[in-house]
Amino acid sequence: ADEGRFTKFVPASGAATRMFRDWSLFLEGQCPEPSLEEFFSSLRLFPFYDDLRKAAAFNGADLESLIGKKDIKEILRLILTPAGLEYGSLPKALILFHNYPQCPRTPLEEHLVEGALYVRDRQGVCRVHITVSPEHEARVREFLDNCTAFYERLLGARFLLTLSTQRPSTDIIAATLNNEPFRGPGGDLVFRPGGHGALLPNLNSIDGDIIFIKNIDNVVKDALKPVMVHYKKLIAGYLVKIQRQVFEHLRDLSAGADGSLLESCAAFCREKLNISTPPGWDEFGTDRKLEYLFRMMDRPIRVCGMVRNEGEPGGGPFWIEDNGGESLQIIEEAQIDRSDPAQVRTWKEAAYFNPVDLVCGVRDFRGRKFDLARFVDLDAFFISRKTQDNREIKALELPGLWNGSMAFWTTIFIEVPVETFNPVKEVKDLLRPPHMD
Repeated sequence: ADEGRFTKFVPASGAATRMFRDWSLFLEGQCPEPSLEEFFSSLRLFPFYDDLRKAAAFNGADLESLIGKKDIKEILRLILTPAGLEYGSLPKALILFHNYPQCPRTPLEEHLVEGALYVRDRQGVCRVHITVSPEHEARVREFLDNCTAFYERLLGARFLLTLSTQRPSTDIIAATLNNEPFRGPGGDLVFRPGGHGALLPNLNSIDGDIIFIKNIDNVVKDALKPVMVHYKKLIAGYLVKIQRQVFEHLRDLSAGADGSLLESCAAFCREKLNISTPPGWDEFGTDRKLEYLFRMMDRPIRVCGMVRNEGEPGGGPFWIEDNGGESLQIIEEAQIDRSDPAQVRTWKEAAYFNPVDLVCGVRDFRGRKFDLARFVDLDAFFISRKTQDNREIKALELPGLWNGSMAFWTTIFIEVPVETFNPVKEVKDLLRPPHMD
């Protein structure tokens, strides 16, 4: 960290559409009315309540009067549409998540505060890279321009912020549930972003060394940050430790290998890197063993924090058999074969869940950047269910950033406490204790 080797990578391309999906569907007359008692009892607890009150006043209304009349449709209109807060179309990065005595914070601000706690160098510089959608880029840049100086003063840090957008060339045509091309209200074909795997070029373009990856919506208030930061440092420390050992073995192999060194490297791969020797290893000649070990160790390394599975939607860590070999992979539910009872059973019995808590080493033992495109499983596309114009569709997704895009990395899984995972997938998640206390 002191040497400035750390960079934080925050995928923040997503809109808050899913977060407010139920409210939006009700406002458009496509689903039943939410529980009025629950809605109005919790409304004042949301960190965007003060902004909502101002939006109502700007529209010539009094929010307390609207609450008294239980005018839920007008309140939702003020929350979701451009007439008010516009939360139905804003990126999740700009939604107010947390209340503080001084001022509320968006998850984008929480990531800046968090970054200052473990990626700043000895000059106080914090390197953070944020990916955004093209339609949100200007708004996110303006927001950061307005708030960064405040957090630099608050934290005694200097932020080196870079932004990039998901390339339109990675968009993929959407399909109906009947596998026909999906068309929008005007009849035009709809192309959708190709999932977080489309961000691999963005990650590949960073002039980084050791890169933390964490989703935009997985943040906590300051009181809980010490636990989260502690485990960030632990998994990063383990990455550095393993990386040093890998580099030492690769330098030894580069200088020439005898049988003893080859077997020592093979044992290290088995015991520390989860890499087994292939069938017939004992019959391999020296050159073939050397080539195999060098190729298997000279790869990007990722250490992935994993939490106990408590039923959250998402992927998890699994052993995968492919072409006669085994490897550790992060798998999404859309990737499993539902017609295979053994796969379904294994998925349901999984003890761990992927919270997207990664630390990545992306330089080789000579200090050169890896070309991450070389380590992608190009066959690891998958189809997921999404919502477009309030209709369910099928979306083809590129190999996921931490799925097929990292299939041929060296992978290590480490259990971290569930307290380090506090995502906001639906607006009601903001009422959970980690986001309220």
